[in-house]
Amino acid sequence: MGGAHTGWKMNESKRPGTGEAVLVTGFVPYGGRGRNPAAEIAKALDGTTVEGYPVIGRSLPVSYRELAPRLEALLDEIRPVVAIALGLWPGEAVIRLERFGLNLAHFEIPDNDGLRVSDALIAPEGETGLRATLPLRAIEAALLAEGIPAKLSSTAGTFLCNVTLYTLMRLLAAKPSPARGGFIHLPYMPEQVAGMLVEAKSSPLLELHQRSDFASMELSRMLRAVTIAIATTLKELPAR
Repeated sequence: MGGAHTGWKMNESKRPGTGEAVLVTGFVPYGGRGRNPAAEIAKALDGTTVEGYPVIGRSLPVSYRELAPRLEALLDEIRPVVAIALGLWPGEAVIRLERFGLNLAHFEIPDNDGLRVSDALIAPEGETGLRATLPLRAIEAALLAEGIPAKLSSTAGTFLCNVTLYTLMRLLAAKPSPARGGFIHLPYMPEQVAGMLVEAKSSPLLELHQRSDFASMELSRMLRAVTIAIATTLKELPAR
């Protein structure tokens, strides 16, 4: 992944809490998966600089109870100008740029605490939906121009990715100077799909042609995609 860092540099002069940083979050592994590209990209971006802004990467728990407090603490600590959350969408072949977070939590599988939420409002007094404030069309165009498949999406599902997007936008809107924020879904990494194919051969439950979750993308390309999303967003901010 060394090539993905071209043009980046460490910046030791700025620290979290200055209001001059970008926050990138990624979920830890969940659902029996040993890795999550979202967490790996957040870790890889931590300590880099994009368009003159330091990037701070942090992990998020796959926990309905712990998610909002963790997000709120990160926003209070870092006070970012841009906050981008990342998550995995199993079976997706492209970068998904999420437009809306819904005030709904409905889990098809339990979170890492074993909690399975059903038809719950994330915020009982909150709006039905909240819009991401990243320049999504511009990001989509920049990714496609780079040869990275990407599309806008109008649903982030009803699991913790959607909870994150809705909660993030709700928290940002309450700040005196709201940051730009949003959510990006990522595909599997190729090695994850390779492992799934091995498992499918050793413990066949469905014929392979019935599976639709074997799409993947190289981590280096996903890393480049998120970097482009950050840069595109920062270029639209008012001049410092």
